[in-house]
Amino acid sequence: MNERYDDGVDAVTSALLTASRLLVAVSARSLAAVEGAVTLPQFRLLVVLSSQGPAKLVTLAGLLEVNPSTAMRMVDRLAAAGLVDRHASPDSGREVRIQLTPAGRGIVDDVTARRRADIAAVVARMPAGQRRALVDALRAFTDAGGEPPVTSLAQLGWT
Repeated sequence: MNERYDDGVDAVTSALLTASRLLVAVSARSLAAVEGAVTLPQFRLLVVLSSQGPAKLVTLAGLLEVNPSTAMRMVDRLAAAGLVDRHASPDSGREVRIQLTPAGRGIVDDVTARRRADIAAVVARMPAGQRRALVDALRAFTDAGGEPPVTSLAQLGWT
């Protein structure tokens, strides 16, 4: 038999792929509530600003793994919608920082709250013992992947 199958890697991988489909569906439903207001890439930019705070365009582009011109177009559209604004950096008058507006924060908070409620409803249907085991397993999984733990509700958005 394949060594990877013997140590459970394939079974865990398949289970995680199935779970990821569920999480993507939950994410899509939560984002559908603001459909028309922002696209998925624009929402990702809002989430980055929510979790990282004001940022330079080049920093946003790097975090989103897009080129600066793509990030600039997203920022332009979000600024036109009143979801982000630009201001001079306190460190350098030539540098521009992008930050969330209250309306932008409201979208992130609303989508995050919907996602949290949907996930909580699924988790509530699990037996208590399995919930505890899932927490341990997911912590081990995210630790192995190098993902820092979520410490606030704002970090639960999709980046």
